[in-house]
Amino acid sequence: MSESLSMSEKMSTHQATEDQRNEEILIYLNGKIVPKVEATVSVYDSGFMLGDGVWEGLRLYNGTWAFADEHLDRLFEAAKAIDLDIGMDRAGVKTALLETQKANEMTSDAHARLMITRGVKTRPFQHPSLSQQGPTMVIIMEHSKPNLPRPIRLATVPHLRGLPMTQDPKLNSHSKLNCILACIAAEKAGADEGLMLDVNGFVNTTNACNFFIVRKGAVWTSTGDYCMNGITRQKVIDLCRANDIPVYERNYSLVDTYGADEAFLTGTFGAQTPVGDIDGRQIGSGKMGPVTERIRGLYKALIEAECA
Repeated sequence: MSESLSMSEKMSTHQATEDQRNEEILIYLNGKIVPKVEATVSVYDSGFMLGDGVWEGLRLYNGTWAFADEHLDRLFEAAKAIDLDIGMDRAGVKTALLETQKANEMTSDAHARLMITRGVKTRPFQHPSLSQQGPTMVIIMEHSKPNLPRPIRLATVPHLRGLPMTQDPKLNSHSKLNCILACIAAEKAGADEGLMLDVNGFVNTTNACNFFIVRKGAVWTSTGDYCMNGITRQKVIDLCRANDIPVYERNYSLVDTYGADEAFLTGTFGAQTPVGDIDGRQIGSGKMGPVTERIRGLYKALIEAECA
């Protein structure tokens, strides 16, 4: 593999088709829906200053936000974990989401990033008591269709997801520097994204998505102790169990990974994204394998049922 990739070769799991409509989108900002150019927050905002906040990503299919209840469950659980008062109930958050969708006249192939911070600080320091003006809530909604012309290339990186007693990886927090550094390390190695291990050296997740391998027809993923509690991850596990596809949440090593027949990533944006090679080693055929393809079909059917 080359030391670096040209701009035409670079890719990520969130790569989307360019859509000129996104230049004119309307954004939800603290109860108002405003043009993109007017959607600004204070330099004193806790999210900008310290990464103090939580977020959710949701995807729109056929006029419906897929698995919205699970996403809202995760959002409110994360807010409670960091002792952040969102300032509205679940119905209010969902109403804000739907109003932003309506204002943008979006019906499908859209992605929403819902972000909540502890709000504007009175002074530029860490203590949460300095955030006295209430939370900041933003919803960015874009026309977004995945555009992944080839399988993803991964490189193992030295960066780990946070420990539960430091920065719990189950939090969708605004503090993403460790994952950004993992992505940078992967790009320096000539890959698209970084494959991150857990504290015991077992394969865990990538810097942006949950990770699966397939060996002899069985699907393996991490134990879940050190990775994001991905909603798409859980849907894949549930689909495997419901359709007689053996699936295991277990510890496994890079040796197991390099010898896999298939590998794929899961996430709200890309659903199931095939992995072609890891650390310069081709995985299986280097293309989407039959088990991944079957799971993708099952997930598509699930989305069609959920968002009929």
